[in-house]
Amino acid sequence: MPTLTWIGKDKVVNHHQEVPYRVLEHKYGFRADDSADTAPTNSGNKIIHGDNLEALKSLLPEYEGRIKCIYIDPPYNTGNEKWVYNDNVNDPKIKKWLGEVVGKQGEDLSRHDKWLCMMYPRLRLLHKLLADDGAIFISIDDNELANLKQLCDEIFGAQNFIGQWHWFKSATPPNLSYKIKKNIEYILCYEKYKNNSKYRGIQKVSSSDDPMTKPQNSSKILRFPAKCLHIKGVDRTIPAGKYGTAKYPNMLLNDMIVVNGTNDNEVEFENKFIWIQEKLEYELTQGTIINCSNRLVLSYKKKEYDPEVPPNLIDSSVGVNTTEEAGKVLANIFDGQNVFEYPKDVSLIEYIISFLCDSHDIILDSFAGSGTTAHAVLNLNKKDDGNRKFILVEMEDYAEDITAERIRRVIKGYGNGEDRVSGTGGAFDYYELGASMFDKEKNLNEEIDEEKIREYIYYTETKRHLDRKRTEEAKYLLDTYNGTGYYFYYEREQLTTLGFDTLYVVTERAEQYVIYADICTLSKEDLAKRNIIFKKIPRDIKRF
Repeated sequence: MPTLTWIGKDKVVNHHQEVPYRVLEHKYGFRADDSADTAPTNSGNKIIHGDNLEALKSLLPEYEGRIKCIYIDPPYNTGNEKWVYNDNVNDPKIKKWLGEVVGKQGEDLSRHDKWLCMMYPRLRLLHKLLADDGAIFISIDDNELANLKQLCDEIFGAQNFIGQWHWFKSATPPNLSYKIKKNIEYILCYEKYKNNSKYRGIQKVSSSDDPMTKPQNSSKILRFPAKCLHIKGVDRTIPAGKYGTAKYPNMLLNDMIVVNGTNDNEVEFENKFIWIQEKLEYELTQGTIINCSNRLVLSYKKKEYDPEVPPNLIDSSVGVNTTEEAGKVLANIFDGQNVFEYPKDVSLIEYIISFLCDSHDIILDSFAGSGTTAHAVLNLNKKDDGNRKFILVEMEDYAEDITAERIRRVIKGYGNGEDRVSGTGGAFDYYELGASMFDKEKNLNEEIDEEKIREYIYYTETKRHLDRKRTEEAKYLLDTYNGTGYYFYYEREQLTTLGFDTLYVVTERAEQYVIYADICTLSKEDLAKRNIIFKKIPRDIKRF
């Protein structure tokens, strides 16, 4: 497989490991039933304002391997400076980051080099957050499509590439080119690990019956239980024999007694059926109706059809609108104001999420923009009474005034008169990126909430989120995992010493113990005898 190279790649390949871990600082909660209550909602819905690279790093202790669906709409690198975020990656924040990470070499980067440097570490962290059965969907246009494909092949694995959707974004594309009108954008999809699960497209609805036979099939006998056939005509006995049509004959193998529009007895037919006996019996349990005409032609109509596998063209035929419609929705939300250029339509994100997400899954968007992804999640939850969670990250300053404000209005309801849309209900918590876990001298930042420190340490040891609550009886225990008990023997105002007189910190029997403390007076032999691994605060606290 060819490897994509660009100026500055060597500086960013492992940069995600060097990104400082910063805690999320809760600013307020918002809930449908009491908008004045700003306490944490604990809803699981998060809007985070801050650099999405650092924000993604901050999410790892709680969410690594848990995100079922990631949708991102990164800068397209069009070179058009008039967009809300500068799509040629000349945003001052990006330029500052490139100067710090890539160095002087970054001054000579082309816009494509800059874009790749920006995207690479973010995609690396998104890969970590993605669940084993999850998928990432990335919107892009012609400017970086080829580069993005190779970049994702490297990070997610070419073998995990699912496909490329084409979204009909505009019925009236602007006349900006003498060569081609661009009314298509692309959505690339990769799974964490490619699996055999089918994606769900639109729900099939059939207004007519489907035939139970195919001419190319071999003949077989099916047994139809009593009262499973819907038969036209009066009560009667239909003798065994050849029915149907000359082209599609149907053999009735025993007399059929018709009472009240159904077969009163079990009957057998021989025909080129599409089903075997087990399939017939299963369909009957699912409420599938078997109709039988006067000529005994058999057909079926399902109570509910399986969703169709989504085609690679996304347009109105699958219920997805254009960016023009998205603009109208956003204007309605913001009382006629044009607050965001070229938003994605909420129907597009609803459609994508529904490919693989169930009613309890987590959806992440780290280039949140106007907040369409959260809007889509809330809409879906309202439709099926689901409990999907959204996490949005937006680095620009409009995160509060546009992104979060949109979601507040969607939750409460928006628009006036005929354009009024009822609220979805729900709640979310708004965060800013807080302090770094370590200071410039690489010492533990003791200004950080102790519970956040405990979560961080447990994650670095186990790659798991710390769910266990601290108790007074087990004050220093983090949790026990895979036979190892993890202890953080820490006091903010004093040094802690692990010795014979402080072994009481161990409160739960385990095969082995990892104990963090400031000092240890036990010998290597004593530690080995008790299956204790001592780690010094802060020297031995891992960075990730």
